[in-house]
Amino acid sequence: MADDRLIVALDVPNALQGLNLADRLGDSVSFYKIGLGMLTGGGLALANELKQDHGKRIFLDMKLFDIGATVEAAVRGLAQFDLDFLTVHGDPHVIRAAKQGAAGSSLKILGVTILTSLDRGDLDASLLKAGNVQDLVVERAGKAFEAGADGVIASPQEAGLIRALRESEGRLIVTPGVRPAGADLGDQKRVATPASAIADGADHIVVGRPIWQAANPREACEAILTTLK
Repeated sequence: MADDRLIVALDVPNALQGLNLADRLGDSVSFYKIGLGMLTGGGLALANELKQDHGKRIFLDMKLFDIGATVEAAVRGLAQFDLDFLTVHGDPHVIRAAKQGAAGSSLKILGVTILTSLDRGDLDASLLKAGNVQDLVVERAGKAFEAGADGVIASPQEAGLIRALRESEGRLIVTPGVRPAGADLGDQKRVATPASAIADGADHIVVGRPIWQAANPREACEAILTTLK
């Protein structure tokens, strides 16, 4: 039985390449993330095929942000695909609308706190509230939980702080920005190893490039899983 704490990001250009990677990974992976970058490359069709034909769990990483009525309509449409996780921005009005759209389905709504590729300089450039990034992530996570989010997306460096919130009880923490020891950081600025992210309170870790760029993706995946045991 594959360890579903590991979510593999299928950040490849199209559904054919995504299906090929999933075939190579086989039964070592049970949970996949499909993001916005693959939406025009057949991402929804791939999500449906992996879920219905291969029994995989699916995290649709769309990071939706719009007025409430539009978010609610979009989520209602996505909920019909019987997927597992969907990301929206962690703003309370977005979370509330997404939860209304997901009503009656098992789709879990995860709020994005602050993207793991951003640091304080990026937030300043976006005219976002002053303050320490970690403090802002924790504050946004609390507000997302209060609005009804089933979980949040946060970097491994904030997982423990969010898990300490009273509101986090029974909620999910999913951490991108996870890199095995010695791996290239890529565009991520707030990172940790898989084992430390789980130890700090994450329920699921998301790993992409260190797996799909590896010469042997299955071996890379199994090496990560070994560190989680």
